Amino acid sequence: MPTADADAVAALVAGAHGAPFDLLGQHPYASEAETGLVIRTFQPQAASVAVVRGGEALAMTRTDPGGFFELTFAGATAPFPYQLAIRLPDGRAYTADDAYRFQPVLSEYDLYLFGEGSHQRLYDKLGAHPLRHEEVAGVVFAVWAPSAQRVSVVGDFNQWDGRRHPMRPRGASGLWELFIPGLAPGELYKYEIRSQAGGRLLTKSDPYGFAMELRPATASRVWDLEQYEWGDDEWLAGRAARQGLDAAVNIYEAHLGSWQRGEGGRWYSYRELAERLVPYARDMGYTHLELLPVAEHPLDGSWGYQVIGYFAPTARYGTPDDFRFFVDAAHQAGLGVILDWVPAHFPKDATGLAQFDGTHLYEHADPRKGEHQDWGTLIFNFGRTEVAAFLLTNALFWLDKYHIDGLRVDAVASMLYLDYSRQPGQWVPNEYGGRENLEAVQFLKRFNDRVHEQYPGVLTIAEESTAWPLVSRPTYLGGLGFSLKWNMGWMHDILDYMRKDPVYRRYHHNSLTFSLMYAFSENFVLPFSHDEVVHLKGSLLTKMPGDDWRRFANLRALLAYMTAHPGKKLLFMGGEFGQWREWDFGGELAWGLLEHPAHRKLQHFVRDLNHLYRREAALHQVDFSWEGFQWIDLRDVDQSAVSFLRRAASPTTGGEAEFVVVVANFTPVPREGYRVGVPRAGFYSEVLNSDAEAYGGSNMGNRGGLPADEIPWQDQPYSLLLTLPPLAVVFFKPEPLPAAALVEPTPAEPTAAEAAEAPPAS
Repeated sequence: MPTADADAVAALVAGAHGAPFDLLGQHPYASEAETGLVIRTFQPQAASVAVVRGGEALAMTRTDPGGFFELTFAGATAPFPYQLAIRLPDGRAYTADDAYRFQPVLSEYDLYLFGEGSHQRLYDKLGAHPLRHEEVAGVVFAVWAPSAQRVSVVGDFNQWDGRRHPMRPRGASGLWELFIPGLAPGELYKYEIRSQAGGRLLTKSDPYGFAMELRPATASRVWDLEQYEWGDDEWLAGRAARQGLDAAVNIYEAHLGSWQRGEGGRWYSYRELAERLVPYARDMGYTHLELLPVAEHPLDGSWGYQVIGYFAPTARYGTPDDFRFFVDAAHQAGLGVILDWVPAHFPKDATGLAQFDGTHLYEHADPRKGEHQDWGTLIFNFGRTEVAAFLLTNALFWLDKYHIDGLRVDAVASMLYLDYSRQPGQWVPNEYGGRENLEAVQFLKRFNDRVHEQYPGVLTIAEESTAWPLVSRPTYLGGLGFSLKWNMGWMHDILDYMRKDPVYRRYHHNSLTFSLMYAFSENFVLPFSHDEVVHLKGSLLTKMPGDDWRRFANLRALLAYMTAHPGKKLLFMGGEFGQWREWDFGGELAWGLLEHPAHRKLQHFVRDLNHLYRREAALHQVDFSWEGFQWIDLRDVDQSAVSFLRRAASPTTGGEAEFVVVVANFTPVPREGYRVGVPRAGFYSEVLNSDAEAYGGSNMGNRGGLPADEIPWQDQPYSLLLTLPPLAVVFFKPEPLPAAALVEPTPAEPTAAEAAEAPPAS
């Protein structure tokens, strides 16, 4: 006689039972005649099922035609291990451990920390994890779906039948978990969710899944993240020094799918890119690679900014371990790796986070707060503890499991303001009636505090385009806590200036110099990013005015001015050799242009410029304080010229700080006999001239350098009489003074007459 409640069995068979461990597995039973243990299983695919105990197979009884079986063990009191022998209608048979005989994997402490929002490593608990549990190998799955009536794991292993592996609810936490014995890395899976909201049946990818199928498929894939052996210990040990605010940070921004492609236009794999992109960036003198989002995304045209798998490197270029190989190779080559990270919004795809359990779980329910009108995406509910924890643990995940050196946070401005890109009536004020998104502000502060506390030296970089104060100042000083902030104002001003015909630049000189009014209010990165070379904006080269020669000269001057200006640097791929067309994510960069001398020479210039930047401490060591910068002349409006000093930090042993003199001429008119004041005597080497013939210029200059004249000029005690090349920037560095000149002379003893004339001591 069946021991289970018939209605409960019917609900289970129908896929509507939310507590499968109440029925399935091994349970005590009692009837009028006897007591003992009963084993129950639901196997709708089976013709027959037997319990295997101690080598003996005991046939189970089908108690429901839908595939519910049970077997009683009268008098048994102690639970015992067993397996299930399952025979299919076609005669095939297999033996498996019963998923419903195992105890939970998540501890009560895990549940407590999850509910509190303080779990530091949720990625070690949620998602799919291969492990041995109660001496049996398998995979444990855990997911958050508090409004679900029932959650199941589905995959090839159960014919994607959501009735086969319903999960165990873990109390009021909203978490569900299930250990499935016998599964291994590589299995495809999703979660089938029956919502309490109207009984909707949803099939979702795993929010914490570590790998996914190649689009357009959307299943998650079980992956073991503990197998890869890293070789970057030396890099990690020195990372904090390499990424300090006084370090050279020169970033090459790249989209992995369109930097270069293989035969037939195929994507290069992460491992192939490690062999191509990494040595290229190193040779070009960059210090870091910044990758457009690599987290899994369904739409190529989103460039990775509409993420569906926050914990999964995209399968377009290989496996998680392949991506680790790429990062490892970069580190061993001396390059840091920065990821574009997208916590501001996510797409509405049915298999993703949107209405994950049939309710607005990750997003706001109110579209005035929950929908991003510009991008057609959904906005995270930063005020919900579990949502904030999801994003925080995701940030830490990339730093931990992939040794990432920095996170560039996308669209920070859209997070900070409730009325971002909205008209009156389309947004909801905060509790004080203001436009600031207080929940997002608190989230960003927690994010930065967590990252800097747990991974000292890792960079957090804000793409923030407004005047929000203290973005790159510590949270204990009232800031948001970012390491660096993109200087969008400088970028817009300088590109607007450079677009103009040089004859008109004299009327816009302020666009060239205004950035120094606020250059030290934040720790800035100067970005020429992918956003500036798409959507009909033109490439950097085509933004420049004039004929081809002038375009290249203008671009060299622009890049040299960026290198000399205070702030860390970023250049999007293709800008280094003057790509003509806009960036196209569907192809590769126009590498064939390097067959032409003008493009090859521009690339040569950028390489030399990058190495100069890294070599000269004066160009990077004091980027965020006035001590590192001094105008010589910013008022030469009529000739569209500026000159200034960049200084390194003062030596701790005394003596003068190293400095570089930078002079820029933004007109095509050469300036002969152009005098520039300098701080001291000596010979000044011309360490770089953007007009050199080797770079495609007219080869005007100063024959490698010249001595300073003892002619005070521009509030400086000495001066240089220069030839300023057309549309060019020149860098000069003084040769070191003799050691004797660095020691202040000892005052001579006064003569008797001098002593007599000296005033009495007070």
